[in-house]
Amino acid sequence: MLRVFTRGSEGGNHLGVVHDVTGLSDERMQGIAADLGFSETVFLDWRETGMPHARIFTPARELPFAGHPLVGAAWSLSTLGPGTVGRMTCGVGEIPFRMDDGLAWVDTPMVDDVRPADGADRLMSAAGLPPPDRAWWANMPIPYLVALYDSPEPVSQAVPVAEALDSAGLDMCYLAHRSGDGAKVRFFAPEAGILEDPATGSAAAALAAVLRFDGEPEGSLHITQGDEIGHPCDIHLRWGATAASLGGTVAHDEIREIEY
Repeated sequence: MLRVFTRGSEGGNHLGVVHDVTGLSDERMQGIAADLGFSETVFLDWRETGMPHARIFTPARELPFAGHPLVGAAWSLSTLGPGTVGRMTCGVGEIPFRMDDGLAWVDTPMVDDVRPADGADRLMSAAGLPPPDRAWWANMPIPYLVALYDSPEPVSQAVPVAEALDSAGLDMCYLAHRSGDGAKVRFFAPEAGILEDPATGSAAAALAAVLRFDGEPEGSLHITQGDEIGHPCDIHLRWGATAASLGGTVAHDEIREIEY
């Protein structure tokens, strides 16, 4: 069990990492993820020659891509073994990874499918969330609503309610306030079984895609998340023309044996 995107030695987003997938069906992987109850669990398969393959499950469904499981997998593959070539695959393709000055980094493909979110005010108001100052859709490939606010208060004071989010049809919702080279964010994904995520690397990559779409071809941000739910997290984000890079510190908490 890991904590990914920790703030010093505190906080972080819990992650289950299963290193042996021998004999595990899709249904059993989903069951393990539901039993662990973390926002995501990653299953690493390196039985075949070549690059390890990562499969990512929330308590409710499999995802083709998610940031904190891939950063945790990068740390695990680099630190615990088996010692790989610095690349893995997941549902969106090949992901380079590395360790740099104590941070685990993954390079994710830059998302080009970004469009203004017309009607975001109505959608978020129906979900009981504060209307944003600006908003975009970014396909990750699941559509993420990236809502930007001119002040931090709407982000910190938002109260997510699963039933309201569901009735509004709002899932994968990212609230962010940008201030210079920092950003305060929160993320809600009720359909994935996650009312609020402590740290969301995929949404950080969506934010990079939005900022690039909005006229910043490259840049970097220090993102803080999870304070409202008692899991303070720090995400380091860099982006350019072809990739968004996600970095963070990782803590190794415990090893569990799973019977199956």
